[in-house]
Amino acid sequence: MVDRQEDQTRLSNNSINVDGTPTDSWRTHLLENDQLDEKSLHEWMAKHVPAYRGPLTIQRFTGGESNPTFRLTTPRHNYVLRRKPIGKILSGAHAIDREARIMEALGSEGFPVPHVLGLCDDPAVIGSAFFIMDLVEGRIFREAALPEVSRHDRPAYFETMNRTLARLHSIDYAAIGLQDYGRRGNYFERQISRWSRQYFEDTAAGRDRNMDKLIEWLQANIPAGSGNTTIIHGDFRCENLIFHATEPSVVAVLDWELSTLGDPLADFAYNAMMYRIPSRIFTGLADVNLAVLNIPSERDYIELYCQRTGRSSITGYNFYVVFNLFRLAAILHGIRGRIIRGTAASKQAEKRVALLPELMAMAWAQAEAAGVERT
Repeated sequence: MVDRQEDQTRLSNNSINVDGTPTDSWRTHLLENDQLDEKSLHEWMAKHVPAYRGPLTIQRFTGGESNPTFRLTTPRHNYVLRRKPIGKILSGAHAIDREARIMEALGSEGFPVPHVLGLCDDPAVIGSAFFIMDLVEGRIFREAALPEVSRHDRPAYFETMNRTLARLHSIDYAAIGLQDYGRRGNYFERQISRWSRQYFEDTAAGRDRNMDKLIEWLQANIPAGSGNTTIIHGDFRCENLIFHATEPSVVAVLDWELSTLGDPLADFAYNAMMYRIPSRIFTGLADVNLAVLNIPSERDYIELYCQRTGRSSITGYNFYVVFNLFRLAAILHGIRGRIIRGTAASKQAEKRVALLPELMAMAWAQAEAAGVERT
């Protein structure tokens, strides 16, 4: 059993117009080391993907610091390909087979995920392992404030995002064959140890005093009684959701690379962390006027999740937020290391990583505030 919240995450996703066509920002030129062997891929899909017929056109999705993602267009059907990146990667990271496995399992339960059509673990086909899934049409919002949505409709979009995550946490993972998808118990001890070790070992990416203090604080402040285990997504935010083209409903949840079995409150706090982060750093709301935009408050959002999961409150909530700020900082620290080593999968990575010192300082400030509350 392996706990797979590794050192990477995709920090931006695909964007599709209401009619299902790609926006200009939805694709970018293929990077030289990410070009796919079209002939080899076509031959593989003809053998392994039901009803596949060429010719095949390949375009790289914008973003994807972790697993590069491509749109595959044919006259009859559109697909998405997720692959491991080219170059040296950490052992156990970029587990394409795990992404395919959990989406297949959740799909059998009726949870909104793209339908997986085939998995290839032979790197000889396109240079690395990959899987093929259906392309789900709809809307993906890059900003947590949902500027594309009317003021009147925004609460419904936050409600459906909240409800979708609560539904994920209610699924019986053993009943759908995921009992060995991760470890149970001691989630925070293991996670803090894992991310700390990767932070200290990645000497190329450097050290930061705020991050060092944060690790010490987290180790000393794990809430008593934490330890509930469910399926957790690990990167649940609006950019990784496809919403219906015209309605406030989630039609697909994307990017399952960081999924595992773990504490659902950590997963929820990662999603709700948007209230504590400004938009210039991540998918945040800290720098917007929630009342003017008609966005539920952080307290209301927490209460909604509690109602859906049968809780009266979340004890130690600030710890969960600080933990996720630390985890996000560790992820960006790992991406900075990959940039230095020349293996980062997206040019957008450098822009995100430039904000890492500010994120680390913000995380420590939250820890200090939470520490005062605990005394």
